[in-house]
Amino acid sequence: MEGLFFNVNYGYVEGVVRGYKSGLLTSNQYVNLTQCDNLEDLKLQLSATDYGNFLAQQSGPLSTSIIQDNLSKKLYQQFQYLKTQSSGKLTKFLDFISYGYMIDNVSLMITGTLHERDRSEILSKCHPLGWFDTLPTLSIATDIESLYSTVLIDTPLAPFFKNCLTVDDLDDLNIEIIRNRLYKNYLEAFVEFVGTEFSNPDDEIMARLLSFEADKRVINIALNSLNNPDLSPEDKLSLFPSYGKLYPTYHGELSQVDDFEQLKAIVENVGEYKDIFSESSDTGAGAKNLEDWFYLLEMQYCKNAFTQQFTLSTVWAWLRSKEQEIRNVTWIAECIAQNQKNRIDNYISVY
Repeated sequence: MEGLFFNVNYGYVEGVVRGYKSGLLTSNQYVNLTQCDNLEDLKLQLSATDYGNFLAQQSGPLSTSIIQDNLSKKLYQQFQYLKTQSSGKLTKFLDFISYGYMIDNVSLMITGTLHERDRSEILSKCHPLGWFDTLPTLSIATDIESLYSTVLIDTPLAPFFKNCLTVDDLDDLNIEIIRNRLYKNYLEAFVEFVGTEFSNPDDEIMARLLSFEADKRVINIALNSLNNPDLSPEDKLSLFPSYGKLYPTYHGELSQVDDFEQLKAIVENVGEYKDIFSESSDTGAGAKNLEDWFYLLEMQYCKNAFTQQFTLSTVWAWLRSKEQEIRNVTWIAECIAQNQKNRIDNYISVY
């Protein structure tokens, strides 16, 4: 029944997103990019894609950072257009997507305040999708206590900070723990929102995507805390999102692993993660590390999301695909700039 009225409320936005998706770079276009001899050639090749003349305002010498900044700017503009066209649960859904980037930005601001970095420099490094009206006020906090109060009271992330940290927690050692705890609260709230507001096929697809997001964080936390005496099994469990294919069966075991082989054996019990620790892939992209495998799996999930009609999950799938595209083009540009053509094929393309 939900599908009967989907187009009335969200048909236009889904159409725009699918249009965005059709503009993603294809495998053939990536091959053309890898054959460029310099960044000016790369700019010319990109001008023949949906990016068009996005670098037309750049009169000086091109650099990888300039290309990356302009790619990100286009992504931000497209996402903001979707927000202006949204209403109802779609607006809240887009807000939830933004919260993840806000957490990264606030963590960056906290770290910068601790190290007394230049505030304007910190703001320039914040992700545009995680920008919110009161973010600049975090940069003028004179001490940790005032920053703590601002975070709790004046940001959209306030609910995720509840029972998450105290002023004493704001030291260099615990910044990453705070960030992971925030992300746990955020993911669990996102899952609850999807389960409450969405029906099939939205909730089924988003459950799969968020489940992967949760498992990815659990695996990374377990891996990065191996042989770390400062983090007890109870501490690790408190950072694991209560969701995903690894939950609840394997969370207890993962919190107690103390070597890589144990971790690998537990994770590979989940069929979809069977090859996640393999050293190479059959995609022709060469050797892959764990992060690359996460990206590849995520792109496969996102590609599958587009096979279903009448679903808002395509927004998430397109956004993550676009972010991967930016990573790919940036990698290719950097290899060209550094004359490292032997590594230029280490990108991930599924479209």
